Parts: sequence; structure tokens; C-alpha cells
Amino acid sequence: MASSDFFRVLLRTRLRLLNRCFSTATITDAATKDGTTITTNARVKMAVKQIFRERNYDRLVEKFKECSKEYRFRCKHNVYERTVRRLAAAKRFSNIEDILEEQKKHAEAASEGFFIRLITLYGRAGMLQHAMRTFDELPTLGCERTVKSMNAVLTACADTKNFATVKTLFHELPEKLGVTPDIYSYNILAQAFCEMGSLDLAFSLLEEMKKNGVSPNTVTFNTLLNGFYRSDQRSEAEKVWTEMENCGVMPDTKTFNAKMRGLIVEGKAKEAVKVIDELESKGLKPDTISFNILIKALCEEDDAEEVKKMVCEMKTRELLLNRMIYETAIPALCKGEFIDMAYELCEEALNRNCFIKPEVLQEVINRLVAISEDEKAKQLVDMGSGKSYYDSKFTISLDS
Repeated sequence: MASSDFFRVLLRTRLRLLNRCFSTATITDAATKDGTTITTNARVKMAVKQIFRERNYDRLVEKFKECSKEYRFRCKHNVYERTVRRLAAAKRFSNIEDILEEQKKHAEAASEGFFIRLITLYGRAGMLQHAMRTFDELPTLGCERTVKSMNAVLTACADTKNFATVKTLFHELPEKLGVTPDIYSYNILAQAFCEMGSLDLAFSLLEEMKKNGVSPNTVTFNTLLNGFYRSDQRSEAEKVWTEMENCGVMPDTKTFNAKMRGLIVEGKAKEAVKVIDELESKGLKPDTISFNILIKALCEEDDAEEVKKMVCEMKTRELLLNRMIYETAIPALCKGEFIDMAYELCEEALNRNCFIKPEVLQEVINRLVAISEDEKAKQLVDMGSGKSYYDSKFTISLDS
């Protein structure tokens, strides 16, 4: 047997063994027939792939719980986040509880940061009571509660839109825990006040922070600006800009994105486009969100020509389009008869595995058929039908 053939056979054997290992044994049991131990990193990577590919939720939970016995697996934050997000989307909340409660068995080797992650994951899944219960359990799990874990439970309240609870806990927990609110605590509270429409209370936090020796930062001011601009209170937003300058805090791209939103609320999309120049005059660069804001507003005004310019501008700046831009720009381009660009964006999105609504893709297919671009239409049908995340069947109407 040639040397290359031997190594291919050996590799296939090891992969089969790894697959059996992760379906029947713990993450620490893997070894080849020749006695060679496979590194922990390799085992963890294979375990992660198995979890992401698993379609049966009950099996996914069992694999996850088994793999979480390994410390290096527990360090894979993105695996926890993606798995919880997937289960939450499927409304498998008991499965989320099963997975996250299992993690508490590893409390003796866990830091406060690990428990903060559990609280945060419960919050993002919309399971506030579980997040608060975990926070309450920290002392019995041998973990001291600091301002960091307090901020985690405040964030869980905000993520689940329990903004009044944020206010209550902000005033109760510091004394109870013997901690002092920090800049993150105040920023969470400011966001809660803005969401509640209590903009005066949000603004008053600037004075309270100064009295307590906490310096507001860019996030603080961006939060206030977004709150005032979205409520169409431009004059109040100007006061925030003044406070920002007085505090010596420099604006960033998100600050100017807030200004764009304010102009758009006033129906001044063309003026909002000019904020790009103002932003760049400060040595900053617009980001994908900047263009998100502008393209959405221009689409609502049926200004396909400007939408096309914005998309070209993004490509010139080498900024990646996201799902929101694809789903808003493509229909606008179709309406403006820019079918070639709409087709290019569909092809680009599919090649990047960026899910766009089936009806958006179908509209472009129909438009292509209408102008006798049958080959391009067929290509989109083939590409869309080949994506596992599409349940819809794309068709070419002969009547178009």
C-alpha cells in the first residue's frame, strides 16, 4: 500500500473512532487503535461539530451535558450561546434549563465569570426567573457576588424587557451586597429608563454619576442620544451633545449613527446621508449599521437610485452587507428596475450563506423571468433550493 493511501485509511479510522467516541463515551476517552492519544483540543472540536450538526434536540442536550464535563469545552462561549439561541428559537426552554443547570455541578472549578455567563444566557433566552434564581444561588455555590454579577442580573432584566425591575434592583442590590454601582450599572439603568420613556430620569443620571464619582462614557451618551432622537426630541439631544463635550468624551461612529436616526425620525433622510461627511471629518468611519440606517430610510422613501448608491458605497469601503440590508435593498432595487444589482445581491447573499426571506428571493426570480433572464433565474432557483435552511420551494413561473 502506498504511503499516501495508508495515511488516508488511518485518518478515516480515527475519524470513525472519534464519531463513536462522542456518541457513546465521554470527551476524555478518545484514542486510536494504535494507542495514540488524540489531543483534548481535537476532541473538543469534534464534539462541537457534533453538537452543531445534531438535529434531535434531546440527543443534542445529552451530548452537550456529557461534553460539558470537560473544562476546555466549558470555555467555548460561542457554543453555549449558539446552542441556547437555537433552543430558544425552537421554544425548548426545558432543554435550556437542563443544559444550564447541569453546569452548576462544576461549581467547584468555576469562577464568578462562569456563573455570569449562565445568568446572561438565561436572560437572552427570556428566562428571567431562572437568571435571578441563579444569581441568588451564587453564595451556596461558593461564589461571592460582586458588582459584575449584579450587572449580569440587571442585563438579564433588560434583555427580557423587565425595565422596571432594573430600576428596583439597581436601588436594592448595592446595599444588600455591599457593592457600589459602576459605569456598566449606570449604563444599564440609563438604557432601561430610555426604553421606559423616562428620558428625564435617564438624563438626570449624569448628575448622579458625577456625585458618586462615576465618569459617564461614550456608551452613556450614545444611549441618551438614541433615546432622545428616537422620541423626536432633538433639542434635548443637543443638550446631551453639550454634556458630552463638557465631560471631554469623544463621539464615536455610534454617536453619529444616533444622529442619523434622529434626522430620519424627522423625515430628513437626505440630510442624514450628509452625516457621513460630518462623521469622517472627525476622523471616524461609517460602519455597517450606519448604512443599515440610511438604506432602510431610503427604501421607505422609494428612492431606489440612492439605495443603489449606498450599496455601491459599502462595496467601495469593503463593508459586508448584512441580512437586514439584503432584505430591504433587494425589493427596493427590484421596484426601481435595478434587476441586475438585485440579482447580484441575491447571489452574494446565498454564496455567503446569509439567510434572506424566501419571498425576497422569489421576487427577484420572477423579475428575471419577466425580462427573459431565464438562466439567471434558474441559477437562483438552484442555489436557493440547495440551502438546507430554506423549506420553501422556489419556482419559475412560465406565465411571467
